[in-house]
Amino acid sequence: MLDLILCVDDDPITLMLCKMVINRSDFAKELITAQDGEQALNYFDELKLNNLGTEIKRYPELIFLDLNMPVMGGWEFLDYFAKQEYRTQFPNCKVIVLSSTIDPEDISKAKTYPMVLDFLSKPISKEMLEDLKKTLV
Repeated sequence: MLDLILCVDDDPITLMLCKMVINRSDFAKELITAQDGEQALNYFDELKLNNLGTEIKRYPELIFLDLNMPVMGGWEFLDYFAKQEYRTQFPNCKVIVLSSTIDPEDISKAKTYPMVLDFLSKPISKEMLEDLKKTLV
């Protein structure tokens, strides 16, 4: 079971479903949410500020990331999160792109980011989480 995960999606129904499936699957102890990439980056920036000069001990081990969101979409989030400052401070944080698109170009592009583990189709399911558990071990 993971300690903390972050679900980034602008759709409240998707976030609610994510929480429900994750809680029923004993996949993570805690789930936090963000409604767009900017909120997610702000969360990580706040962690950096609150831990200046010290190692950040608790941060999401996994992010479920939607691609199409207002303000800052998933691609823009990945561009920022792939920068050295984030990779250095959050080295064990992995990303699962969770999208309604199944465009092969999107799937290929997602896999160019070193922190992206997989590209999965919405909605999240218990079976997906069971398969992920095997990948994350």
